[in-house]
Amino acid sequence: MSLQKIDPQYRPYKGPAAGWGALASVTRFWLDSKQPFKNLRALLKTNQNGGFDCPGCAWGDSPENGMVKFCENGAKAVNWEATKRGVDAAFFARYSVSQLREQSDYWLEYQGRLTQPMRYDAASDHYLPIDWDAAFALVAEHLRALESPDQAEFYTSGRASNEAAYLYQLFVRAYGTNNFPDCSNMCHEASGVALGQSVGIGKGSVTFADFEHADAIFVLGQNPGTNHPRMLEPLREAVRRGAQVVCFNPLKERGLERFQNPQNVAEMLANGSEPLNTAFFRPALGGDMAAVRGMAKFLLQWEREAQAKGEPAVFDHAFIAEHTDGIDAYLAELDATSWAQIEQQSGLALAEIEQSARMYRRAERVIVCWAMGITQHRHSVPTIQEIVNLQLLRGNLGKPGAGLCPVRGHSNVQGDRTMGINDRPPAALLDSLEKRFAFSVPRHNGHNTVEAIEAMLEGRARVFIGLGGNFAQATPDSPRTHQALQRCALTVQISTKLNRSHLTHGRDALILPCLGRTDIDRQAGGPQAVTVEDSFSMIHASFGQLEPLSAEMRSEPAIVAGIAKATLGNHPVDWDALIADYARIRELIADTLPGFQDFNRRVAHPGGFYLGNSAGARKWATASGRANFKANVLPADLVSERMRKSGVAHDLILQTLRSHDQYNTTIYGLDDRYRGVRGQREVIFVSAAQIERLGYRAGQKVDVTSLWDDGVERTVKGFTLLAFDMPDGQAAAYYPETNPLVPLDSYGEGSHTPTSKFIAIRLKPAAPSARIL
Repeated sequence: MSLQKIDPQYRPYKGPAAGWGALASVTRFWLDSKQPFKNLRALLKTNQNGGFDCPGCAWGDSPENGMVKFCENGAKAVNWEATKRGVDAAFFARYSVSQLREQSDYWLEYQGRLTQPMRYDAASDHYLPIDWDAAFALVAEHLRALESPDQAEFYTSGRASNEAAYLYQLFVRAYGTNNFPDCSNMCHEASGVALGQSVGIGKGSVTFADFEHADAIFVLGQNPGTNHPRMLEPLREAVRRGAQVVCFNPLKERGLERFQNPQNVAEMLANGSEPLNTAFFRPALGGDMAAVRGMAKFLLQWEREAQAKGEPAVFDHAFIAEHTDGIDAYLAELDATSWAQIEQQSGLALAEIEQSARMYRRAERVIVCWAMGITQHRHSVPTIQEIVNLQLLRGNLGKPGAGLCPVRGHSNVQGDRTMGINDRPPAALLDSLEKRFAFSVPRHNGHNTVEAIEAMLEGRARVFIGLGGNFAQATPDSPRTHQALQRCALTVQISTKLNRSHLTHGRDALILPCLGRTDIDRQAGGPQAVTVEDSFSMIHASFGQLEPLSAEMRSEPAIVAGIAKATLGNHPVDWDALIADYARIRELIADTLPGFQDFNRRVAHPGGFYLGNSAGARKWATASGRANFKANVLPADLVSERMRKSGVAHDLILQTLRSHDQYNTTIYGLDDRYRGVRGQREVIFVSAAQIERLGYRAGQKVDVTSLWDDGVERTVKGFTLLAFDMPDGQAAAYYPETNPLVPLDSYGEGSHTPTSKFIAIRLKPAAPSARIL
């Protein structure tokens, strides 16, 4: 019997990425916003000059003008934010916090926009209204009562604008700490660490235009069809013009297979589609480093053969000699790595690795892209450095059509780090702030996300302030994270919509409703623009287009400034003056951060301006002054000792991922169109052969337990087994539902990024008994 007959909620998707399915989805969310005509106007201003930057992903914008410059998931983000539904005092009077905790994450956000500041009242278990001045005074009272500024944690979501992030870091450092747990700690921190050590800057080196000139684009550990849909068109165009698009991904994702352009009328009417790749390889989870190591080892073999025969070199020797350091140690490590280990650990046959290496060798200009399938492993930093090593061997850095491209998630997560949201700030940043603002900045390292949770659990941190995001659900080891927040004296959430973090609160708690990217931001000096930075280091202006749902909403910069003024007074700046005109914030940014000279004039240019990238210019801000080959040893075993010490053998290795109706922890709906799932999220994807091997049946419900050696049981219950085309030994399931399985102290070496793409698990039939749906 087929799974489709067993479970009518599972219907394998046969269409291409985007196309008619995307149009139908966009229309559904557009109508559901309850103000479709206003939102249509907003959608047409998305990513346009004079419009607003999409609140979704950080993929760059094509320089060409066009009426439509948003993707399916961007449209979902806009309509989800720009809804007519509101959550006000009457809503909180109707529902206690205990009642709200019983609702799903989807239900909570679906209720609409938060419209007025609220304070938790323990006696009634309800949130009650509070005015803004009283809310700011309450935060200041708690902060001033701490024994040390390091007892407060200041979280930032990637949605925050450059202006909000800059004010936030200025306030927090003037207050006296570098405690900046940030959403980047949970996604691309490994990219920043690895690239900083290898090439001297923790950002990608390519621009949008480079994709037009690449002979090959390698896409590793990334699902652009769901997470960055605007990337699909450059990939399709690359295949069209004869470039190689080579994908490494365990799952055969539809967004890496075929594409139907919704803006191409002929293609839509013919219901046609075109391929998105020229080769697809399916490594083991965590096996990408071994696969790339194998490609480099083949290049070394061919280089030696070419030398022996007097043929043209495979390596770019001129580039290596002028620009790099450490080549000899790296080549020795290639020689020391056995083919047997490469094959076993990569999960690929040597013939597949050789094929990918030949495709790489034939290309003069190569871009390598990656996302969280690469960054959320114990050995993510060495994996990314192996990618850099491969690029250095053939000089694929600092020339058109070539380079490194970590594809960031949230719309301004890269900009937040540029603005100084950094728990381990560089000395140059601190020196610049100290010189401009004449106060002694804190020099010691602060807390990242994992360290902040640990500090709250242990009582070393007593105040938590979240500038956007959904900390309770985005973080690993959910029960422990929830416990950490609940141990705080005060939790403050600066938010657009209701989420689990508002219900996982400290003894005192505030909800402060902020404007979103789509909302008009009026201040004393008139309507204001904010700025963001995309994955290609382009700085764009963003102007809200819609009237806010409530006059009680305030902008993120205004909320940060209100807290700062209540806590510090007019030190080190006149906070009110900065909020009256955000151009004054940008002048401070220009005074203190490299690359932002003449900020206000340059950002007014259509399309914004390019911040620049030292590695892209072949300038290496490393200790050696060169790009560094890193001779990392392949892990002896991908399964860590702490997993093995649990005393139980694992059934499968699990990766967490998003559904197609999801962005980060925001659940737009309960479907996952490309994977064929409808109306459910508590599912686990496993191959049919593996389901049978483990003694289960497709459609059966199971409990899932992760393996770790700390004596804590981490289990999620009642997940439905779905037979899916996956490599043996692997499983996949949605987060945040499976975040409880990720141990807090299972994180990347050198990055502290949770290992959400490699979780050893055991299955057992769900209580009270396994049954077919």
